[in-house]
Amino acid sequence: MSETSEKLFVVTSSPHIRDADSVPKIMWTVNIALLPALLAAVYFFGFKALWVTLLSVIAAVVTEAAIQKLAKKPIRVHDGAAVITGILLAFNLPPSVPWWMPVVGSVFAIAIVKEAFGGLGYNILNPALAARAFLLASWPVEMTASWVAPKEGTISGIAAITSATPLNLLKQSAKIIASPEKFDPAQLQAAQDAIAKLSSSYTNLLIGNVGGCIGETSVIALLIGALIMFYRHVIDWRIPFTYIGTVAVLAWIFGGTEGLFTGNWIFHILSGGLILGAFFMATDMVTSPITGKGQIIFAIGTGILTVAIRIWGGYPEGVSYAILLMNLTVPLIDRYTVPKVFGEVKSNE
Repeated sequence: MSETSEKLFVVTSSPHIRDADSVPKIMWTVNIALLPALLAAVYFFGFKALWVTLLSVIAAVVTEAAIQKLAKKPIRVHDGAAVITGILLAFNLPPSVPWWMPVVGSVFAIAIVKEAFGGLGYNILNPALAARAFLLASWPVEMTASWVAPKEGTISGIAAITSATPLNLLKQSAKIIASPEKFDPAQLQAAQDAIAKLSSSYTNLLIGNVGGCIGETSVIALLIGALIMFYRHVIDWRIPFTYIGTVAVLAWIFGGTEGLFTGNWIFHILSGGLILGAFFMATDMVTSPITGKGQIIFAIGTGILTVAIRIWGGYPEGVSYAILLMNLTVPLIDRYTVPKVFGEVKSNE
């Protein structure tokens, strides 16, 4: 019997599925998909955005290689996973953070959040978002006072405001409108004007001509990257679209300053890190559910937490913490959404 004939009779366990994709191929596809947002960041915030991103990436790659070498494991930095972590961490930082913050954040992301749990495929939290939370808790002033206006103008076209993100400005203005007796008429009018300006700044929000973290401002650039990932079948529609849809509905119901069902849901979709989080971080294969039903549950929970933090929480943005909190629920979601085994029948006993 020939060697070819012998292979036809080899019995192996299911599933008998072959796929041309590999971890490096998927990871480098995501890296390529992040390039449009990086180019937009450099255009609007200058080469400081590129410098912060490069520092973050280099620190992530060097840390992963060093740990793998010390642990006598194969060095796998060529797979691109550490590069993704470095880019996503930089994308979640203000443009003018001190140079050492992306370095410290990347070391924490790789050493503590990823490699300490066993490396790629074993981490329970998104490394970039966990590092951002660590930096925000450790150096809150540097993380919240480094906002700058884009080179094309001040944030959302409001000349008097140059150091607040749109979501932060919305939250500050909403507090003034909610308690008008605590403020003078000039402050109340300024808050009303600010919300009116923000509500009509869709063009700036789409192209990225607003203040914010390095990689979150240009919705168009992020959607170009998302299309690349959909084309390459790297991500599925369930998590991003369910997540965005949940935020839209809840923001419309609860996000208005004049009562229920008056919230500007379009503004909530276009501003902050929702698009970045929905397409590039909530869809992380390691820290998101593996079942279709589980992904829907995960996305709805993330959307609820995002809106809750944005509207009632102490921070103007809730994407990072919402994704991290839902990361912790993934094992439980997977456990209770496992599909029925093919051919399984219930016992009559």
